[in-house]
Amino acid sequence: MLGVMTAREAMLKAFEVGLDLLEISPNAVPPVCKITDYGKFKYEAQKKANEARKKQKVVEIKEVKVRPNIDDHDYDVKMRQMKGFIEEGDKVKVTLRFRGREMAHQDLGIKVLERIRMELGETIKVEQMPRLENRQMIMVLAPK
Repeated sequence: MLGVMTAREAMLKAFEVGLDLLEISPNAVPPVCKITDYGKFKYEAQKKANEARKKQKVVEIKEVKVRPNIDDHDYDVKMRQMKGFIEEGDKVKVTLRFRGREMAHQDLGIKVLERIRMELGETIKVEQMPRLENRQMIMVLAPK
């Protein structure tokens, strides 16, 4: 801590020691500077950035396809898959496909999607409510 000084004095002190004068926070009044080796400072900043990139989790969207008249066992298997995806921190896109005359009974599809949403309960938030696109209904779920 050398205290408040002019920029010229700070530059001279840094030159005497053989180091660089780095401006740490330019918006402060007065601006805060540090006498250090610039190459070392850049290296440390790069190491921090690389470490942060390693710890970063990429969120993937996993898709699970169901049908309006899905059987109980098939439904349980799909639910187990969805729970696993959500526990891993991934988003789940539930696609419910209608075939032929099933389009006349869209309420059955909505019931299946509602059942999925209710069973997953507090572990998820609905990012996209069920909506119909052509012959399929899509809902996107994300972990809380």
